[in-house]
Amino acid sequence: MTLRWLCGVLRVRGKTDLLLVLLFAAGFAALPVFALRPSLWGFAVASAVTYAADEVLHARAPSFVRRLAALQLTRTMRFTVRTVMLLALADRMNASDAVLVTALAVFSAHFALVTLYTAVHHAIRRRRTLPVVVRNLDMSGAGIPQSPPALLYRRFLRKLLHLDLPAHAGLLAALAAGAWQPAGVGFALTAGLAVAAVLALLAQLRRARRMPSRDEVIAEVNRQLSGYRPEVALYFSFASVSRDFMYQVNMWIETLEQLDRRPLIILRERASFRYLSRTRLPVVCLPKADDVAQLELPELRVVLYPGNAGKNVHMLRVAEAKHVFIGHGDSDKLASSNRVSKVYDEIWVAGRAGRDRYQRVRHAIDDRAIVEVGRPQLSSIRLHADHVPGPLPTVLYAPTWEGWSDDDCHTSLIPMGVTLVEKLLAENVRVIYKPHPLTGKRSRAAAEADRAIRELLRADNERRDKERGDSDGVEAAITAARPRLAEIQARLGELAGRLGGDDAQQTREARVPDPGGEAEWHELRAEWHRIFWESRGSVRHQVILKQLPTLYECFDQADMLISDVSSVVADFVASLKPYVLTNANDLPDGEFRAAYTTAGGAYLLDRECVRLPEILRSVRAPLHDPMAPERRVLKEYVLGPDRPTSMERFNAAVNALADRAAAEQEERHAEQDERHAEQDERHAEQGEAVAQLT
Repeated sequence: MTLRWLCGVLRVRGKTDLLLVLLFAAGFAALPVFALRPSLWGFAVASAVTYAADEVLHARAPSFVRRLAALQLTRTMRFTVRTVMLLALADRMNASDAVLVTALAVFSAHFALVTLYTAVHHAIRRRRTLPVVVRNLDMSGAGIPQSPPALLYRRFLRKLLHLDLPAHAGLLAALAAGAWQPAGVGFALTAGLAVAAVLALLAQLRRARRMPSRDEVIAEVNRQLSGYRPEVALYFSFASVSRDFMYQVNMWIETLEQLDRRPLIILRERASFRYLSRTRLPVVCLPKADDVAQLELPELRVVLYPGNAGKNVHMLRVAEAKHVFIGHGDSDKLASSNRVSKVYDEIWVAGRAGRDRYQRVRHAIDDRAIVEVGRPQLSSIRLHADHVPGPLPTVLYAPTWEGWSDDDCHTSLIPMGVTLVEKLLAENVRVIYKPHPLTGKRSRAAAEADRAIRELLRADNERRDKERGDSDGVEAAITAARPRLAEIQARLGELAGRLGGDDAQQTREARVPDPGGEAEWHELRAEWHRIFWESRGSVRHQVILKQLPTLYECFDQADMLISDVSSVVADFVASLKPYVLTNANDLPDGEFRAAYTTAGGAYLLDRECVRLPEILRSVRAPLHDPMAPERRVLKEYVLGPDRPTSMERFNAAVNALADRAAAEQEERHAEQDERHAEQDERHAEQGEAVAQLT
């Protein structure tokens, strides 16, 4: 418990990272001791430890490094401390005044050049900040210059600060040898490399001055869009994209690509591109509202919104289009029946359950604004009848996050997550744990429960491997699969348009996508998932934190889902497999089922998980599954009928609304023409009257 608490305080993931932090701290604590004693070799070892541990912690424990920065112990400060301690050591070892003065001058010049380099880098970055980031439009005509080389431009502070290594090593070597030539060589290398770096970046600043203006870039985007003529837009904004909010967009991409109308994706935060999945659709990101207003979309008829955000108003102003809230999954949360949705022309839900939820705010939202379109994303989910069980029952535990309120029972993680996983392990099942991407964002208790569950699963995997005597074989399979998985992910990144470089470089290299890339994308995704699951084996627990494997792939692996009230449950209903809803408040079953639609086909799990063994019988003995008939009824109620398909219904809804928008626009134009004609007629009559008077 003490180790877990310490890991939480220091923001590190496990014992290895904790050991690195302690080594890092010991190294820096030893520097002044060895400098003042003085101990040359002790100082050299401590210095090497701080260099190495600092670099490794940046890669392995970025949260710890950010915490250091918040305490003003930035990387620059740490390098400064090491330099000051080195000068103190040299003075204590009676280095000559000439050496000390030269060392002080070189290290001071080095930090001054780092400051100058940083200023030039910021100037380049400001000039290369475009009003729009683009994917899948041909921006070759925009005249955007090439990005500076990555060696000069990316992670520059880390590289520049490490230029002190020659001077540092040279001075230590000089102190050891008693001859000052090594120090001179080291000083010359540090100063020379720093000057060369600044001069090289200044040359890049000249190139950055040739960046096109804001108006020129927007004009080029509009030229490209005029050739594409988008009729439908998916518009997305979120206040924070430090975590993967983009699942709310990615889940709709394949649906958009199957529409009869020409779609466009409009994003508002630059960091969104980092998480955007592969698409052949044009994508534009415009952070500023003024730039959104400059987009020329004369044929835009329908705008789809997967989320409610303040910046939605910047698009809602477009009176010529119809605005639709499509959400990012139907759930029984209050957010799925929000009166804020009144600002949209229509609200599209999956099935009758979604319509009925809005009865809660029927005084604000007319039932005629609700349209049932199904969930097109769920067509690929494997049905219960087609599922092949593994050697152990597989339970997918996918809790939601803690939400924006202080209700500890919003997520099952805080009140019962650890207990649930402990009892699952006691029941000898395989657990796939996939927490919500935002888990731990607001609640330390949720973050601690998440870490505890991961540790439980890791320890149980070790125990099972030892019992089977196959720990080496499992690790070997995972290690053997890793290079191919990394290779596939790199190629998927290329196909998705993640080309590296800054946003300006991404836009510079944006082109209309190759149609052949879509087939390759799907083949590689399928191969990635196959290799991943095969290499992990069929009995080991898995913790899924990244975009791959996808949630729906986890559905296909599972025999049963345990989750909280969320859209994950509504989506899982499509599989017709058994699922469990956590009842952390221990409400009576009837009251809980009345409050939450998806509970109608669920097994309900109490806070202490007493019911768990009985619930698992529905997996171990499929004939003993009393909720199966309820799930079949609930599926149609929540997700709509199987025929016509969800995609057909969604496409028909888009077409109908687009036609309505076009008809209303023509009607407005006709009314305007009629008013203009009346005005012209009145002007003519007035002119005749004036002429007669004259």
